Amino acid sequence: MSQKKVSILIPTFNSEKYIAQTIESALNQTYKDFEIILVDNASSDNTWQIIEEYKKKNSSIITSFRNDENIGPIRNWMKCIALASGVYGKIVWSDDLIEANFLKTTVPILEENNDVGFVFSPAVIFGDVKKEKWFYTSEKQSGLYPTQKFIEGILFDKDYPNSPANGLFRLKDLEKNLMLRIPNKFNSDASIHAIGNDLLLYLLTAKDYKKYAYADDTFAKFRAHGDSITISTKKSKMVLNYDIAKAYFVDNFVDDESLIKRFNGILWLHNKVFTTSPEINKFYFKNKNFKMNFSFLIFNLFSHNSYIKRFFRKVM
Repeated sequence: MSQKKVSILIPTFNSEKYIAQTIESALNQTYKDFEIILVDNASSDNTWQIIEEYKKKNSSIITSFRNDENIGPIRNWMKCIALASGVYGKIVWSDDLIEANFLKTTVPILEENNDVGFVFSPAVIFGDVKKEKWFYTSEKQSGLYPTQKFIEGILFDKDYPNSPANGLFRLKDLEKNLMLRIPNKFNSDASIHAIGNDLLLYLLTAKDYKKYAYADDTFAKFRAHGDSITISTKKSKMVLNYDIAKAYFVDNFVDDESLIKRFNGILWLHNKVFTTSPEINKFYFKNKNFKMNFSFLIFNLFSHNSYIKRFFRKVM
């Protein structure tokens, strides 16, 4: 089989309600040099049968594999990557959609810019659980931006993506930067709950490149439903595990004391607003700087309306 330019990676588990629509959105790409990798994580519904029907009709494009047993979400993502042969990798969750022009718009950006680590677009949340809403729109126009801007945007709760499903990466970076587990002192196993590994894909890739790209169009559509991780997981658990991932990055790849003090303020604020996690030093193995930038902390508190309500509800 000749190498395809892009591998569309679709890990699946019990997705019979949505998987056909997801596959159709991948097949409908106007950019034609791609393959689709589908790995089913031992689904107990009809997901695998639906995948096989599409495989019969599109055998030159679709590669499918079914695990004998459920190997957990992260290992399943890794299996998709291992089976891929593309230069670039596009992750699509099995209940989401991508617009037909996603690859046609984003692939040339990475082709023409070796110093760009990834391209991401805004995402539209749709479905029965939530009204349609736009996310990941911190940039106001398409273009190339310095990765330090992205890194600080992620660390400081700005509207940058946690999920790689609205981005295009080089496949080699997905292989390198998808972590199975994130070291922590909370006995939290990211290989099982898959919260934080996704965000770290962006951060660990960003640190190796000078720039990232933003494509200002509605290319990614995330389905909100009761079984999705984002909807079904408590906010406190989501925040804690994303903070664990961010702290891992800060602990291992950040030596700017000013940035660390600002991030410590975010950890403290999240503790007061969302979680009951222990003191700041519990998030680190190496870093011994536990001071906070209080002016930055206050700015963040009053720049998020939801923070203000939760904060005063907890401390009053």
